[in-house]
Amino acid sequence: MRVAAALALLSSLMWGTADFLGGVTSRRLPPLAVYGLSQVAGFIVLVLAATVTWSWDEDPGYWPWSIASSVLGLAGMLAFYAALSIGPMGIVSPLVSLSVIIPVAVGLLRGEVPGGVQVLGIIAAVIGILLASGPELSGAESARPLILAGIAAVAFGGMYLTMAEGSRYSPLMTMTGMRVVTVVLFVVVLAVTRSIGGARPRDAIPLTVVGVFDAGANVTFGVATTVGLLATTSVLGSLYPVMTAVLAAVFLHERLRVVQYAGVAVAMTGVVLISAGG
Repeated sequence: MRVAAALALLSSLMWGTADFLGGVTSRRLPPLAVYGLSQVAGFIVLVLAATVTWSWDEDPGYWPWSIASSVLGLAGMLAFYAALSIGPMGIVSPLVSLSVIIPVAVGLLRGEVPGGVQVLGIIAAVIGILLASGPELSGAESARPLILAGIAAVAFGGMYLTMAEGSRYSPLMTMTGMRVVTVVLFVVVLAVTRSIGGARPRDAIPLTVVGVFDAGANVTFGVATTVGLLATTSVLGSLYPVMTAVLAAVFLHERLRVVQYAGVAVAMTGVVLISAGG
């Protein structure tokens, strides 16, 4: 269980960093271009990894889940990047992380039984996320980024489930399949629009980092769901907003409110309890 916790937390760190860079880049490029081009980078890395590990002969049962994950991920990321481009990262990102409620609920309905300490950790982590989202919920921000964040949250919640299902066959190939589908969809969009959204050579590095970190986070999360409970690994994997908020505060000088700092503290307490309960 502690291995699962470590992997889920690692996925949060990578997702949080990718979201920060993706949000910054989305302020000068269309979200579709940021997502699509970064996914190409992740696609290349995953295909190489699958080839090196001789994973192409895995049971193809992961494909339906890969396709579903790709569609949900595309919808979620476009909504998320659009929200990040017009709203503060330290506020939008925690709201999107409420997507964790969906896999937690499904895990519990399936009969997963976390330990008592872990249950307290799950509750603390979810409450922490809610507190970190306080400004939006109080109406202090405009409605548009909140609506976009809500769409992203639902899409991501469904994506966590489909990723976990596909990972029962192969975590690496599930994520590779996701990238194959996403890149195909992106190529179709490029063929129709005949534009990459104004991306320039200087954007290559941040877009590559976004894609590689996102791909790495997906794989580590997928592996985590195969060695731990979905109810706990999904909570730990959903803490990426903490990393995004920290990076936004350091590099963009965004200010968090007191209630958000409290939310981060409570969420981190939840992390400790979930890990200790393993």
